[in-house]
Amino acid sequence: MKYTIDKQESYTIFKLNEPKLDSLLAPALKTELITLNAEGVKNIILDLSEVNYTDSSGLSSLLVGNRTIQQDGGIFVLASLSEHTMKLIKISQLDGVLNILPTIEEAVDAVFMHEVESEIKDSGEEE
Repeated sequence: MKYTIDKQESYTIFKLNEPKLDSLLAPALKTELITLNAEGVKNIILDLSEVNYTDSSGLSSLLVGNRTIQQDGGIFVLASLSEHTMKLIKISQLDGVLNILPTIEEAVDAVFMHEVESEIKDSGEEE
């Protein structure tokens, strides 16, 4: 599986450099996302701009990443999806479950908004 990782202070951009996210790649993607979380990465932006095709096992790996990050209080954002991948997500009715944004920039903004909201919520609980 070809990918790049760009670690920033508040988030990590994981760019999948493959044309297909299918049953051959899905297990490796799940492992990478879980490993990043175990290493302390709280917020992940998954850049799917290179991916033209996704199947059900690919969707499953996205859901695992989403669940893993959310359980830790972080945010998992999908960015730059192909028309095919977006259509599959909508057919599967997962567009209400997954955080999907058209660009990396908007995904970064969403991470910062999530961080601010978490800080406000945490400070409200302390009072």
